[in-house]
Amino acid sequence: MNITSVLMVDDDANIRRIAQLVLTRVVPWEVKLAASGNEALAILQEFQPDLILLDVMMPGLDGPTTLSSIKQTYGEAAPPVIFMTAKALKSEVDFFKNLGSIGVITKPFDPKTLPEEIMSICRQWRSVA
Repeated sequence: MNITSVLMVDDDANIRRIAQLVLTRVVPWEVKLAASGNEALAILQEFQPDLILLDVMMPGLDGPTTLSSIKQTYGEAAPPVIFMTAKALKSEVDFFKNLGSIGVITKPFDPKTLPEEIMSICRQWRSVA
């Protein structure tokens, strides 16, 4: 899977900013930011990222509801989604994968390893898909 663009969705401005800095300077990928599920859905009408990083717990439209809406709207053409959450017990990771995500990154994440963590999840997903 060749990643060149990412949509980062998180209600925490600091997390969005750190992820954007790392992913645009280290990798470098084009990164668009959304502060909410509704904002992400609006951005997806104009921007087709290779991958979506999606916070699980957000006010309004949470991550699982946002993912459901993306899957309903785009079907098989929906970009793969990696959830980001502070709650990453095995049962929760399995639950998020059953919802249709390709993996989970635990917050707080390490900025130095974020790109490799994303690529590792994508490689594992591709080898299974």
